Amino acid sequence: MSRTVVRVYSDYKSPYAFVAVRPTLALAEAFDLALEWRPYTLRIAEYLGSVDDRGPHAWRRVRYSYMDARRYANKQGLTLKGPKRIYDGYHANAGMLFAQKHDFFERYHWTVFERFWKHELDIDVPEEVAAVVAECGGDAEAFKAYAEGAGRTEMTAVIDEAEAMGVFGVPMYVLDGELFWGGDRLDLLKERLAERQGG
Repeated sequence: MSRTVVRVYSDYKSPYAFVAVRPTLALAEAFDLALEWRPYTLRIAEYLGSVDDRGPHAWRRVRYSYMDARRYANKQGLTLKGPKRIYDGYHANAGMLFAQKHDFFERYHWTVFERFWKHELDIDVPEEVAAVVAECGGDAEAFKAYAEGAGRTEMTAVIDEAEAMGVFGVPMYVLDGELFWGGDRLDLLKERLAERQGG
């Protein structure tokens, strides 16, 4: 019997994606899921505005979001510091694809998340991301070549496919074409999985 596949869209600069990693892995273990992690690079300025253009409402929303995510982080003993600026995150997300191709995804995934939110890694500096790749067992030079070559084409294809399915944020879970947005929707996903398995 084949394992149930759940696709998980994530972005290293999302605090909610960070705090959802452990609950997602726990759910996968409980239901023997095969997780397909995919990068979805958020374009923050499109929905929250640039730093210079944000009004009071947007700033209240930003402050609340980080406070709220920090509550979840604290429950898990994680450090979640507010970001220093608006990040793009392409290189770190390209690293996700590269790490999957070269079998060091799990270590890379957690290392990038944890260090970024501790302010120990700049996910927009290729050399810093490449150093994590090397630390996790990958080829730093091959990663940099990938990120500036085939990685850009592959990332575009991943995002285009995601948006064609309706993906707009992270973490986003996809089960049999049904979307579940946010770690706080894991209970709904759990219900679907139980129904699927006849429980």
